[in-house]
Amino acid sequence: MSNNELNKYTLNSQIPIGTGKAGFREEFDSMGKINVPADRYWGAQTQRSLQHFNIGNDFMPKEIYHAYGYVKKACALVNFAAGRLPDWKKDAIVAAADETISGNLDENYPLYVWQTGSGTQSNMNVNEVISNRAIQLLGGELGTQTPIGPNDDVNMGQSSNDTFPTAMHIATIIALDTQLIPSIENLISVIKRKADVWMSVVKIGRTHLEDAVPLTVGQEWHGWAGQLSDALDDVKHSQLNLYKLAIGGTAVGTGLNAPKGFSQDVAEKIAELTQKPFITAPNKFTAQGSLDSLVRTHAAIRGLAIALIKIANDMRWLASGPRCGFSELILPSNEPGSSIMPGKVNPTQCEAIVMIGIQVMGNDATISISGSQGNFELNAMRPVIINNLLHSIRILADGCHKFREYSVEGTELNKKKIKEYVDNSVMLVTALSPIIGYQNAAYIAENAMANNMTLKEAAVASGKINEEDFNKYVNPINMVGNGLSGA
Repeated sequence: MSNNELNKYTLNSQIPIGTGKAGFREEFDSMGKINVPADRYWGAQTQRSLQHFNIGNDFMPKEIYHAYGYVKKACALVNFAAGRLPDWKKDAIVAAADETISGNLDENYPLYVWQTGSGTQSNMNVNEVISNRAIQLLGGELGTQTPIGPNDDVNMGQSSNDTFPTAMHIATIIALDTQLIPSIENLISVIKRKADVWMSVVKIGRTHLEDAVPLTVGQEWHGWAGQLSDALDDVKHSQLNLYKLAIGGTAVGTGLNAPKGFSQDVAEKIAELTQKPFITAPNKFTAQGSLDSLVRTHAAIRGLAIALIKIANDMRWLASGPRCGFSELILPSNEPGSSIMPGKVNPTQCEAIVMIGIQVMGNDATISISGSQGNFELNAMRPVIINNLLHSIRILADGCHKFREYSVEGTELNKKKIKEYVDNSVMLVTALSPIIGYQNAAYIAENAMANNMTLKEAAVASGKINEEDFNKYVNPINMVGNGLSGA
């Protein structure tokens, strides 16, 4: 391009977003011309997708487009540094990519989840939007693909087959780091704090839904915290493979049309832009022919959901009542619980967490089946996988935030009821087994239940132990051990 042509295009970053025009304009692609809304930046391929895949209300998550902004920005910077893209094109593409990353162009990304399984249409949606926005910033005419082309410039050295899984990994890492992990860590912190306060409050344990030997409320709550901590460790460990990016593999993993060193350079640039430790995937055929790393990540997220369901169910059972249930826990009263029964309050946050967990398990079934559908050099189930994965992250993160704020933090103990259960439990007889033998202890327990006696009354009546020794050995606080250090 001559100097005169270069001078024709000057980046004006002050041009506001939006064309401000009504009606339609003509766009084109390799299949011909098509009209698109004049007040949007997308082009022909996006419009064709809207016509052919207007299915349901499931839209491609905006997080994918924000992640794609990083991909396109990184590629432009690398192509510029290598002399493949002039600085004025680079500046315009980067400016439009930044607007994509920030979400300012979200209304220009309208495509549905149910589209081509490679994500090609979403990649072209990004290419077209960035191209047209860059053209506008340079004072050109939308729809001309001049001076910034969606394929030749924005998509330079790339394919949908390597950029879409790259965007999937970026979006997932960002969502985990900014949404799910902090939410779970905050919940664990609150559970641990309350557990520490209640370490000396003895309660009756329950196994098989039946009375068991005692433990403390703190020990029980530390068990919940441990479940979540272990599950969260699995989620964090699963991130290691997500840092490996497919970019540079282009169509089938061979890197055709990508310059030498492109994959490593772009991965390093994405790492710099996102401040995440992304690297180029050492095996592009693995990175593009499968989506196993995302399947494993969601399996870890499913494990987290399972732990949350257990905890939420325990809490709502232990809070059942207030007079005809367990009534050990007193949950916050957030809203009326019934349209017909005055004064009724329900464990609504616990119920929401259980529903969220069930949805996550359903999402996992979809993701697992989709992950099994890779054929040869491509898994063409990408949109449904990333939609369900980001959905799981979002609802778990939001749900745990509300669960912590409106249930866990305000939960209190009904110490009177807790003591009553401990005092009435015949399973305390377990402490006598080493003293008088299992069979004798079992006889005492059975006699106490059959004749509606207290455990002490039945024990003394058996003649196997006197009241003084009974009081010495059957002391609940001495029966709880530790459990947190293997005791």
